[in-house]
Amino acid sequence: MPLVTTGELVTRAAEARSAVAAFNIITLEHIEAVIVGAESAEASVVLQVSENAVKFRHGRLLPLARAAVAAAERAAVPVALHLDHVQSDGLLRQAQAAGFSSVMYDAARLPYADNLAATRAAADWAHAQGLWIEAELGEVGGKNGSPPLDAHAPGARTDPAQARAFVTDSGVDALAVAIGSTHAMTTRTAALDHDLLKRLAATLDVPLVLHGSSGVPDDELIAAVAGGITKVNVGTALNLAMTGAIRAYLAEHPEAVDPRKYLSVAREAMAGAVARIIGVLAGSGPATA
Repeated sequence: MPLVTTGELVTRAAEARSAVAAFNIITLEHIEAVIVGAESAEASVVLQVSENAVKFRHGRLLPLARAAVAAAERAAVPVALHLDHVQSDGLLRQAQAAGFSSVMYDAARLPYADNLAATRAAADWAHAQGLWIEAELGEVGGKNGSPPLDAHAPGARTDPAQARAFVTDSGVDALAVAIGSTHAMTTRTAALDHDLLKRLAATLDVPLVLHGSSGVPDDELIAAVAGGITKVNVGTALNLAMTGAIRAYLAEHPEAVDPRKYLSVAREAMAGAVARIIGVLAGSGPATA
């Protein structure tokens, strides 16, 4: 099936009052697992490559991107490619040629004025290339080895009035909002601020994105989608499934040396996690396939 665009999937999800799941990929097994899981759920999906994943791959975007494109084109469901948490302008400018239809430009670490200026420049460039662009406002935290964020600390949450000005002045197509989740959570204990989400949804006219969704319980995810979240980013949940499956296999088979043995169970575990998460999101509204 030909690649589709992230903007198309998010727009369709918004119209259906549902959400599209976006999964971060690191290895070929991640790619295959996300597609198998999405096919099992009969749902469209977004494959995301983060700047951190590119760094892990010796700074080379194309090998993983081309594998993702090849797998997506052979998928039985619509698949889009998204370049996630980009801080490097050099990496940003590789997006279109590598097959990505969208980018998340991450300048949220900067003071507001600097974040706005950098994001405005990135949005102007991205739109000139036909790319859909997402940004972040507020402090989701937990990226790049940073200490765990107190998602309930004063100032951590996205302010609706500031968000409206940021979206208007930056020209972005979607906004990741800080409403209580944190990146890289290994426990599903995040409590979202649904009142804030309601105010953000009423204030903004662009799709809202939830980062750090691996740490959000099912009922909180369902409520978030019902409250206006239309793209849900997931990464750590796949890594937990992968690592857990490998650990269990090697504990049972300490003599194993063939990586195909333990990577196959890891891929299966990740595919199951993908299908489960998509099912949770679809349960809060019509399916987005």
